[in-house]
Amino acid sequence: MTLAADTFTFVADLVRKRSAIQLEPGKEYLVESRLLPLAREAGIVGVDEYVRSLRALPRPLEYERVVDALTTNETSWFRDATPFQALSRHVVPELQAERPALRTLRIWSAACSTGQEPFSIVMALLESAPELAVNITATDLSEEVLKRAGAGKFSQLEINRGLPAAMLVKHFTRVGIEWELSQQVRRAVTFSRHNLLHAPPAGGPYDIVFLRNVLIYFDLATKQEVLRRVQAVVRPGGFLLLGGAETTIGVDNAWERVPVGRSSVYRLNARRAA
Repeated sequence: MTLAADTFTFVADLVRKRSAIQLEPGKEYLVESRLLPLAREAGIVGVDEYVRSLRALPRPLEYERVVDALTTNETSWFRDATPFQALSRHVVPELQAERPALRTLRIWSAACSTGQEPFSIVMALLESAPELAVNITATDLSEEVLKRAGAGKFSQLEINRGLPAAMLVKHFTRVGIEWELSQQVRRAVTFSRHNLLHAPPAGGPYDIVFLRNVLIYFDLATKQEVLRRVQAVVRPGGFLLLGGAETTIGVDNAWERVPVGRSSVYRLNARRAA
């Protein structure tokens, strides 16, 4: 069944207003697949009927579930690999060289989903810089994924998505049908709900910000606003890591592109940011 045009328009508008994410025409299949489980849970046959019920009787909590369903992205351990290599081989050594007294790294992992990214950061740094304490603020728009992340338990399917065997042996314990992450890794991460359109989370100033695979969903004005907010909580000379298809070039000149191997990181230029 084809999704009705007014259904898609309503959902896209709701998601844009609450998260700034743009659902472009052609994404009807995504709306259909993500909302069908919510419709069935409500005892409604299809997505069109489900959305009509929401429009007839607005329910803020159900609206939140709709936004969560459309903005929650799949994730994996050490996703794309190169950002974690850049972190261990370039970013952290650079910060240590410039700040010999550095003892604690403060990192913001934005749009952290179910926690694989911040936990991967901790595991990477336990290997490459065990002398440093790591303090990560991990945020997401969805309360549901944050609850799952905070529990520190993962299914076998989730474990199979990118986690090296050596990391599994070192940092996880089998508990029933799930794998539980060690307290050593979990206590380095604090999870909290946050909308990138709002004031940045407490915990800064940050040395490093991971903002990966998020900007691609925003229009130019929203990208600029988000990057300005990130600037406000990053130390001068701090680093920003984006997704492979993202850049600050042509968006925000306060960031300087730094080539690292086959990828790039971005560094806050104190003079331009001032």
